[in-house]
Formats: sequence, structure tokens, C-alpha cells
Amino acid sequence: QTLFTLNIKLNKKIAYNKIVKYKKSKTKTLNMTIKANNIGTAACVVAIATTSSLLTYLVCTRKKLMNDESYTKIPSNLLLGPCASELKLAVQLALEAGSNMEFHLNTKGTEAGHGSEEKLGINIKRNDADFATSVDLLNEQIIINGIAKMFPTHDIIGEESTGTGEVTRLTNKPTWIIDPIDGTTNFASGCCFTCVSIGYCVGGQPIMGVAFSPKTQEMYIAVKGMGAYRNGQRIYSTDPNTHKTLKNSVVCFEFGYARSEEGVDNMVNAVRRLLKHGCRSTRSYGSGVLDLCYVASGRLDVVYTGITEEGWKPWDYCAGMVIAEEAGCTIQSLKRGDVNYHGGFADNCNSKRFDIYSSSMICGVNSTVVEQCRNVVLDM
Repeated sequence: QTLFTLNIKLNKKIAYNKIVKYKKSKTKTLNMTIKANNIGTAACVVAIATTSSLLTYLVCTRKKLMNDESYTKIPSNLLLGPCASELKLAVQLALEAGSNMEFHLNTKGTEAGHGSEEKLGINIKRNDADFATSVDLLNEQIIINGIAKMFPTHDIIGEESTGTGEVTRLTNKPTWIIDPIDGTTNFASGCCFTCVSIGYCVGGQPIMGVAFSPKTQEMYIAVKGMGAYRNGQRIYSTDPNTHKTLKNSVVCFEFGYARSEEGVDNMVNAVRRLLKHGCRSTRSYGSGVLDLCYVASGRLDVVYTGITEEGWKPWDYCAGMVIAEEAGCTIQSLKRGDVNYHGGFADNCNSKRFDIYSSSMICGVNSTVVEQCRNVVLDM
């Protein structure tokens, strides 16, 4: 069941689906030219490290992966499921994309990583807090190419190919929704809370989710109706021996990119109400996908977003939503009367399935925590 073999050619050329080419300079700097034709980027250049340092790192990484393969395996029951081929591909692509992130994550703050943040090729989107790196673009291109090669008739919605434009509507066609690096700010800073997220939808509904955290080497996978897993082990949002309410919950929120005076006031006031009401603690990890995975595995008890304009996008929800649902979580729109990005009605506070195009969300380990948290943060 081992699905991933690190196969990197350390000759004169390193080929990732013919995307990356490199050449050695006199100073032995590895210059990587990334061609991102499908996402409208002519070219971007990223210098990651000296040739000798990078090659040594890749060899060590290969040995580590061969010795510990727990996060590369898929439980046998999922391999018998309705989207086994799609799941195998998603795991393989998530691991390949994750390997592109490891050098920066593991060397940031060391001598080998000096200057690495400046060499990531940061591209600003809406403001200084919203940006992409060259590794985001590389990862998205690798994932898109991998999907297109095996499933050429499937649609693909990617964060970087969408950019700041309107998010493509879901249709009944099989559709992949990908976030090549969720928690880009964390990645650029060398923080461990960052992951690759790949979701798969059929009939306009998410049915499969894969999220791989390269720094912690944790692979979260789930298929609708077949359970959620972390590194091959079944995960559950609740412990039958523990009764969770808001009072004894760890509450997570993300402030996102909102910077207006009204937006900041709304977000801060929601936290103020939480603290005055009482909860065990609050957290803000900087990765919406991992927030959902952590609620799914009981590391967090509830996470919310959408108090103001900081609401997430479909690629932040798609994979994590399936993982959370299959672990037993309750996930809904935070606001009653909520709308989605296309102006449609997305109020599913009491409906069966969350709309990944919703402009707000709350996900908790049980319905009691969700309702109590909603009432407090919205001052209901």
C-alpha cells in the first residue's frame, strides 16, 4: 500500500513533470526556473540553496521517507471505495508537493537557510498579508499536471490559478479543489502549521479530502461515508469519556486579511465576548485546513471564520470539510441568512451539508459546542 517513492534524478537535470529546470552557476547556486503556463504566470525564479546543500538534504529526506512510511499508506477499506484511484493520486501528489516545502521548513533559522525567505519569490495579491510564493505556484502546477494526465476530463479549481478573480462555480462534473500551500505565511516564516490540501467533488459535493503537513509528517485523508484517518489511524472528533461544552473548549479563529477599522473591531469584539463568557483557551494557527483537521482529531474543539470579511474560500474548506465530517464534527455556516460567493443563499445552520462557497463557517466537535460558540461570537 505504499504509494509514494521519492524518485529524484540527481544528474544534470532535475525533472518534476518537466516543470523545473536548473543549472549550476560559478557560485554553485541552484537556480530553478518554474514554468506555470496553466496559471497565467509567465515565469518565476526561485533560488533555494547551494547545490551541495540541497542535494545532501534530498538524499537524507529520501532515507527518512523509506524508514518511516506510515503517512504514505492508505487504509485498505478506502482502497476498496468508490474513488480509490483518485485517492491514490491525491496522496501521491500531496507528498510530492510537500517534499518541495521541506527544505525551507527544515532549514529556516539555520545557516543553510540564511536568505531563504527572500528567495521564495513572494508575489503580493491583495495586500502584504495575502501573498503567494514560487513554491505555491510550483506545487499547484505539479498537482494540476498530475490530475490532468490521469483524469483529463475532470475540472480543477486551484487557489493560485484563481488568484484574486471570481471562484469558478462547481458543476456536476468531477472537480478537484486544491490549495498548493495552505498557511503560506507560516510556510514563508518556517512555521510547522502549513500543508498541501487536495479535495475532490462529484455531483457538486465534496466526497474526498487529503491534507498533508510536511513538517509534522501527518497525512489526513477521508472519503465520504468511510471515515477519516491520520497516518492510517482512524480519528474521531470526540472522546466518549469527555463532555464538551464551550466552557471547556479550545476555540480557534483566524483573523485573516481584514484590516478595516470595522472589520478589526468585529473580530476583536467576538474574541472579547468569548473570553468574558469563558472557554478553556483560544488559538490561531494560521492554516484553515489544519484547523479543520485538528478539530476532526480533537486537538481543537471549535473553529470559526466569517465574522467580517475574513471568511475563507472553497480550497480552504473542501478537503478539511470531508475530514471533519467523517470524524464526527458538526460544520455549518456561522451566520444565519449567510450568502455564498455567487450571491446565492447559503444558510445551512440547520441543513445537512455545509456549502463550501459560504462566506462564513463554524466547525466543532459536537453540535452543542457549535451552537454555544455561535451565540457568543455573534452576540445572539
